[in-house]
Amino acid sequence: MTVKVGNLVAEAGEKVSGYVSVPETAIKLPVTLINGKRAGKTVLITGGIHNAEYTGIETAIQLAEELIEDEIAGCLILIHPVNISGFENRTMSAVAEDGKNLNRLFPGNPSGTVGDKICHFLVTEFLSQTDFYIDLHAGDGYEMLTPYVYYLGAAAPEVVKQSKAMAQKVNVPYMVKSFITTGGAYNYAGSCGIPSILIERGGEARWSEAEVSLYKADVKNVLRYLAVLDGEVKAVATESVDVDDVVYENACVTGCWYPRKKVGEKVKKDEELGVIKDYFGKTLESCVARFDGVVLYQVSSLCILKDGPMITYGKIKS
Repeated sequence: MTVKVGNLVAEAGEKVSGYVSVPETAIKLPVTLINGKRAGKTVLITGGIHNAEYTGIETAIQLAEELIEDEIAGCLILIHPVNISGFENRTMSAVAEDGKNLNRLFPGNPSGTVGDKICHFLVTEFLSQTDFYIDLHAGDGYEMLTPYVYYLGAAAPEVVKQSKAMAQKVNVPYMVKSFITTGGAYNYAGSCGIPSILIERGGEARWSEAEVSLYKADVKNVLRYLAVLDGEVKAVATESVDVDDVVYENACVTGCWYPRKKVGEKVKKDEELGVIKDYFGKTLESCVARFDGVVLYQVSSLCILKDGPMITYGKIKS
């Protein structure tokens, strides 16, 4: 089977890398097609939808370099990174040309700004020929997190089932069933009937070979489960615990953020999770846990912005 994305074409048994132009923009996405000799499913892997989430980007780059067509049944399509203009301008999760967050824009708009056009192109050119989707993320440049994985919750029952099965092959302590249906890449893919997961590992605009090595093992294990990559599926070291009723707390004011908890730490109902103070040390806002749970991620910078993310936690499902 021939696989074509934009100007890139890979015949069966061929690996091709190059830049793919997003129509009516100056954006060129770095893309790798790995088309196996044997028939199988097509898996899309994206890194850098959020451009400061470097562990996901470097993982996609290394996978694109290391995986070969002889070990693939079906096809892998890798984008590394998606938000390349943001990456090259060191923005935080925003497209450099319009300041928009790609993971809030799907399915995009061919008549919109650059970010809208990128999302529309991903939908029409990439997701349109995808059977399964793996989206690689991390904490943003000002966020730290405990490793975890999202899987679809608001999709057809079989799609939800397949997404959860994919998530269970990722070696992280927690997994979150997401009921968001619009805006995000993997959420939108789920609404199109594509089983999808979003993996979170790393953060604070840093990356390490150790984190990337773990990340690559996660992705490869999912690919083996999908029978796209040769080899046996490996048992995860620790079975992921389900987390639900996730709360995404945003700051009510701009100021200085002082978290009381570490990511991955358990919290009790009514326990203070952190405070925002002004530049004289006066408390402006206190964030209190609504229930017992676990901290998934939080802002790690001193600076915190009004209406921006502060801390996210959820209930551990018993």
